[in-house]
Amino acid sequence: MKVFLRCEFVIALLLGCAFLVSAHEAAKHPIAFDDLIKLHRIAEPQVSPDGRWVAYTMTTPDMEANRNASNVWMVSTTGGAELQLTQSGHDSSPVWSPDGKTLAFLSSRGGDSQVYLLPMEGGEAHALTKLSTGADIVKWSPDGKTIAFTSSVYPDCKDDDCNGKRDAEKEKSKVKAHVAEHLLYRHWTHWNDGKRSHLFVVPADGSAAPRDLTAGANYDVPPDERSGPGDLNFSPDGKEICFTAVTDKMEAISTNGDLFIVPLAGGEAKRITTQPGFDGDPVYSPDGKFIAYHAQLTAEYEADRWRVMLYDRQTGKIQNLSETFDRSADGLAWSPDSKTIYFTAENETLQPVYSIPACSCGLPTKVITEGFNSAISFSGDGKTLVFERTSLTMPAEVFAAASDGSNVRQLTHQNDSILAALEMNAPETFWFDGAEGTKVQAMLIRPPKFDATKKYPLLVLLHGGPQTMWSNAWGYRWNAQVFSAAGYVTLMINRRGSTGYGQNFTDEITNDWGGKAYRDVMDGVDYTLKKYSFIDGTHMAAAGGSYGGYMADWIATHTGRFKAIVSYASVYDKVAMYATEELWFEEHDMQGTPWSNPESYKKWAPVTYAGELGKFKTPTLVIAGERDYRVPYTQSVEFFSALQRQGVPSKLVVFPDEGHWVLKPQNAQFWYKTFLDWLATYVK
Repeated sequence: MKVFLRCEFVIALLLGCAFLVSAHEAAKHPIAFDDLIKLHRIAEPQVSPDGRWVAYTMTTPDMEANRNASNVWMVSTTGGAELQLTQSGHDSSPVWSPDGKTLAFLSSRGGDSQVYLLPMEGGEAHALTKLSTGADIVKWSPDGKTIAFTSSVYPDCKDDDCNGKRDAEKEKSKVKAHVAEHLLYRHWTHWNDGKRSHLFVVPADGSAAPRDLTAGANYDVPPDERSGPGDLNFSPDGKEICFTAVTDKMEAISTNGDLFIVPLAGGEAKRITTQPGFDGDPVYSPDGKFIAYHAQLTAEYEADRWRVMLYDRQTGKIQNLSETFDRSADGLAWSPDSKTIYFTAENETLQPVYSIPACSCGLPTKVITEGFNSAISFSGDGKTLVFERTSLTMPAEVFAAASDGSNVRQLTHQNDSILAALEMNAPETFWFDGAEGTKVQAMLIRPPKFDATKKYPLLVLLHGGPQTMWSNAWGYRWNAQVFSAAGYVTLMINRRGSTGYGQNFTDEITNDWGGKAYRDVMDGVDYTLKKYSFIDGTHMAAAGGSYGGYMADWIATHTGRFKAIVSYASVYDKVAMYATEELWFEEHDMQGTPWSNPESYKKWAPVTYAGELGKFKTPTLVIAGERDYRVPYTQSVEFFSALQRQGVPSKLVVFPDEGHWVLKPQNAQFWYKTFLDWLATYVK
């Protein structure tokens, strides 16, 4: 009897557990925009010198204020509760002092962004800089006595008083005209009205005013909108700083960024690289003998492969360490013994961490093989590797591992409670034969609560670049989970031109924008329809932004098989696109200018095919940002005019306060609603 009762109890317990699990699963719901906007965005992880802590930035959208609020947080490398260090909602870019006793960070809590210092042993954060021009990018010297930062100033101004007065005069003037006498007069979302980003240093104790190490320079440190914190670093002895700058007079057609070194005591900056491509991400070896950096060797090509390079500080000799490695190296870091260089590189939807010997004596090997990883940093003893990891089912979180890649562990769990209530499906990866029989990779996400007996509409997402890739990584602007949650099978094809598949695969889109890449997409759709019987091929939509918007426009003029199209920030008229700021992009991909190679500009422009009978008929939603100088919003206006003129159901949405990306929370909410409403109207 006792045995029977015990068994009866166990059975009841198991049934109860099963019920709880079932109830928990039933309580989950498909992700919607309201869930997406609540997720915390983790970035900029920096491990402390002793390897015990990681400081990072956490940003959370504030719908009411219509902005993103960011603060500095900290977590132990052994795990445990996350600790919030700042609360202003305007803080970012934490950097540890060499002794680990102070955090420097950037904050705009007082208006302009400035460098702040937070003592880790207790006390309030205080502003170190108070420049009228603000501060951006912050780095500690190895001895902890000096902090380097950048600030956009007028090159001919000798001090902050001069900069402040000139800005005040501009603000007071009733004339707001932009005046330009050279190209690259505007970039992405801003006009270049005479200022340059210069490199400054200031004593960490605030005992002296900041000094401009590049005073008078008519170039930016680092290059405007093309670089970041990795493009300037101190030498181990703290006597010099290496940085990247573009000094070519015709910046709009040049991708030639070179490395310079400048003494901390002051003096002329010395150029140490001269090849015609871009040299960046300089990192000194701990023993001070070398500078590792990554380089693109092809002139005027922003999508060339990044090689790992090594500069000998004594001889000036340069070695190419990764020429036989057909992937692009990014985010370089040294081992403490100066024998190994670590980096990340995109590889077939993922981004592993690699290591390579600091000599021409070995090939890269994978250290962290799984996931999409970025922002690597090492503790002072090199035993702890900290990085950021994300996937299509997980927003970015901070992870740690041993330097050999073992003991990988998740440190932050800022989004666990939100994700626990969401039902999402992991991506399915597959290969198919694209144009000319080339193998092409794709990812597919099924809708939540998937039922194989049902038929689902297909949404084909078209990525931009054109030289980028769909990664197994979380995104907020084109979130595939939100689209699938609305009832669509979401398909992402890494067509010709995508990165992460070797340089030749990337290069094959050059002067072939609507060629093999388009056929790859169509072949991928055909293969998917054959492979997955639950997809309804009579109800399909295509959507993309930037070059993805171009592909959407190209599809609109070349096939009628889709029920709806969404075109965001699209390239429609290739000649008119020459109004862009980065002219090297157009001139490389079209192999000339509109007057030297007009045939290509005409051949690969969707506008060329707009008048062909029966081409324009797919209902199309057209979206753009008025402050988009990368792909001028007039491209979208021109496309919309053609659609309307030919009687095609279409809608135009222009955000006057957005650029190439929709970033403000309320605008993003409107974007997603308009997007999904359009698909629901014409596809479902």
